[in-house]
Amino acid sequence: MTDVATPGFGTPGAADPVRMRQTRVVGVILLLLSAFVAWVFGGGSEGVATFNLTRPTDALPIGPLVVPAAPFAYAASAILAFLGARQFLRGGGRWTGLSLGLGLALAVFAFLVWATAGKSFSLTGMLQATVVRAVPIALGGLAGTLCERSGVVNIAIEGMLLAGAFTGALVGSVLGGIGGLAAAVAIGGLFGFILALLVVTYRMDQIIAGVVINLFVLGLTSYVSSQVFAEARWLNNAPVFRAIPIPILSDIPVIGPTLFQQNIFVYGALVMVAVATYYLFHTRIGLRTRAVGEHPRAADTLGVNVYRIRYLNVTLGGMVAGFGGAWFTLGSVGRFDENMTGGRGFIGLAAMIFGRWHPVGALAAALVFGFADSLQQKLALLGTPIPSEFLAMAPYIATIVVVAGLVGRAKPPAADGKPYVKEE
Repeated sequence: MTDVATPGFGTPGAADPVRMRQTRVVGVILLLLSAFVAWVFGGGSEGVATFNLTRPTDALPIGPLVVPAAPFAYAASAILAFLGARQFLRGGGRWTGLSLGLGLALAVFAFLVWATAGKSFSLTGMLQATVVRAVPIALGGLAGTLCERSGVVNIAIEGMLLAGAFTGALVGSVLGGIGGLAAAVAIGGLFGFILALLVVTYRMDQIIAGVVINLFVLGLTSYVSSQVFAEARWLNNAPVFRAIPIPILSDIPVIGPTLFQQNIFVYGALVMVAVATYYLFHTRIGLRTRAVGEHPRAADTLGVNVYRIRYLNVTLGGMVAGFGGAWFTLGSVGRFDENMTGGRGFIGLAAMIFGRWHPVGALAAALVFGFADSLQQKLALLGTPIPSEFLAMAPYIATIVVVAGLVGRAKPPAADGKPYVKEE
């Protein structure tokens, strides 16, 4: 008996049209990057770029990294051309994402070398700032992941961050940093519970409910900031959590200052991402959460309380966002300013999508945004001819590419945003 193979269903050599299109798109991107790096960074580079890897206060000083600008640009261009050609000739398969990631990293470093040619700056300081600036975005993305894995779209992350920042400053000014942090987490959880009440019990449109919470928090905090804090300044003067160096680890060059000389918010974000990953993918309740987010009717028939799971995860997401909001005041400047979150909650949603609804993916995407944010300041100091605003657009363009499915499909949970009505 002769087997009749159906193309696209495991047939040896069968070509998946979608995957082939993605492979070719990545190949085109890499080849264009190769030409751009060689033409702009290679032809316009002179001298060497000096990256300082340690600071005068570091326990184990090492010499700077010196990179010849033009040779490095041409070498990076050659590698990009190789990766792009490989996509066309052999197909990317599972290496498509890795090739794209490596190519983008090479292009970014070639840009750094070009911008620093003839100058020097602290690479360690920039990496440290990257991690710090990624914290609220990572926590916003983690909050969104917890909510959407259970089937609830949380547009209110921005409002929860802002509420956490405001409460942290107000309560922290009266009770100290720990009290302010606990209050920020509590207020974030309260707004998470309110969101769950609106969308789970009363089945209000999830987008509208999130927008309502955002506008309410923005209006309330703006009023108090302008009317109350202007008169009672002592209510807006909270202590700031200082960096806590971890012995031995903090002395490691580059890695030590970047990861192990940070404050409680950086450590807390890393721990939360690890705990959330274990919670979602290695526990029974995490399995139930993902089942509710994918097929709540099937989960209900197996005895899972869909409403309870959604209440739990949306409230937890609010608590995470409240902790992230406290970073703006208790982890940064010690005072609250009107609308000081600056849209980080929405950027967190973009990081969640870019990270494909996975806690670690959201953290990685947040680091990309944080890197672009910290690099803007370096570009201003280096005096590069490219406006720093163009660099700020890069992560958002990458997010659009991912969401559009040009290099892979970013698929949310199947029941995301859909209210559930239990059958009697």
